[in-house]
Amino acid sequence: MAQWTAAVSAAQLARLLAPHSERGGRGDGRKVPAYRGLADGVRLLVLEGRVPVAARLPAERELAVALGVSRTTVAAAYEALRADGFVKSRRGAGSWTAVPDGRPVPAGGLEPLPPETAASVIDLGCAALPAPEPWLTRGIQGALAELPAYAATHGDYPAGIPALREAIANRYTERGVPTMPEQIMVTTGGMGAVAAAARLFAGRGERIAVEAPSYANVLQLFRENGARLVPVAMANGLAGWDLGAWRRVMRDVAPSMAYVIPDFHNPTGALVGDDQRRELVETARAAGVALVADETMAELSIDPEDGMPRPLAAYDRGGGTVVTVGSASKAFWAGLRIGWVRAAPELVRRMVAARAYLDLGSPVVEQLAVVWLMRGEGWAEAVALRRALARANRDALVDALRRRTPDWEFEVPAGGLTMWVRTGDVSGSRLAVTGEQYGVRVPSGPRFGVDGAFEGYIRLPFSAAASVADEAVSRLAAAAEAVRSGGPIDLQTAGSLVA
Repeated sequence: MAQWTAAVSAAQLARLLAPHSERGGRGDGRKVPAYRGLADGVRLLVLEGRVPVAARLPAERELAVALGVSRTTVAAAYEALRADGFVKSRRGAGSWTAVPDGRPVPAGGLEPLPPETAASVIDLGCAALPAPEPWLTRGIQGALAELPAYAATHGDYPAGIPALREAIANRYTERGVPTMPEQIMVTTGGMGAVAAAARLFAGRGERIAVEAPSYANVLQLFRENGARLVPVAMANGLAGWDLGAWRRVMRDVAPSMAYVIPDFHNPTGALVGDDQRRELVETARAAGVALVADETMAELSIDPEDGMPRPLAAYDRGGGTVVTVGSASKAFWAGLRIGWVRAAPELVRRMVAARAYLDLGSPVVEQLAVVWLMRGEGWAEAVALRRALARANRDALVDALRRRTPDWEFEVPAGGLTMWVRTGDVSGSRLAVTGEQYGVRVPSGPRFGVDGAFEGYIRLPFSAAASVADEAVSRLAAAAEAVRSGGPIDLQTAGSLVA
């Protein structure tokens, strides 16, 4: 699949390298040669997705001036990077970033393990929680009571049953985004909603700007649809978006669509603030880019004192820039495959028309169950149970990581279901493969990137019960030690596994 080729200016690279150069030195106290420090900084930027793979690097003389070093130092750094496989060069064509041969590039999404494997494998690959009973059963019972009126019809509702469209529209209005039922299309889960938006805005070969990292299954959906993915690095830690990078991409690349997760971002857990939301919407509107906002984690705030920003659509004054994706899967239960799109009525009509050639509509019984929950207290009560469970699981996971893997780095998100963990000196892909042998399954960082970046990361969800968090991390720690010991690992296998 063709991918957009970036160009990194000398000034941009110098700015990105500044935090790395300030660290300096080595763990053993010896001073690193200037060229080696520069090469290590560029390599880390590539591995962390701060500089895309296949990005054209500045000429040696330009970078030397920007960094205030000699051209000899830059030439030696580029040569070291070529030797390590992180830079490729061609005479007369310049140099560009790369990943070493044999390092797997992501080629698939994430799938949960079959439930029957739970006795032998702790599955940390699936960011989903058990159903919040008794509310699932009550919702289905409420749906069955309403079913006879719908059973007398043909049962096909391409836009969703009117009662659910109205209930979802009312919830957006309550959140400060006035919405009519005509602005809602019910889909088969959140993935169905993203797919509907992608079909509308991004045909085969067109560019889609995505956060780096981003949700693995959506990235794979875009790949299979033939899109050209343009990665835009997240800000460090939980700071949200790098708006400077977004402005450059929307100005220079002109993607037809951008996909973002502003609420408890998957995988990092970042919660983007109001000012960043406003600026990104204004930037997208000015560039004519459709902005698809995935809000499937929005209701899972588990530190309520922090408050929640306004929905991204609240900053879309004209109503034609932001397309919002929602779902019952994360807030309620993944087995209830009901999602939705909120957009301008004309866009909804176009998505509904395109759906006639796909799945025609979502199951009526499940839609009626969500209506029953949203019209009463069931939804709020169920979400409260989800938040309490996620908080307990998160806190147990954080405690286990701090005790058993003190060299791993992470920041604790205030909500959602996932946490982004830097695994020290251990390869995420190697840890994923070895972890399976130790009875724990974990997604490696490259799954959440476009081009093989994030090798030093794994995503850990808050799906494992608090009672097994310590055992799960204990197995991960043992797997990490096995990787450090230098046992043989098949990286091609690492690239093909779910993790």
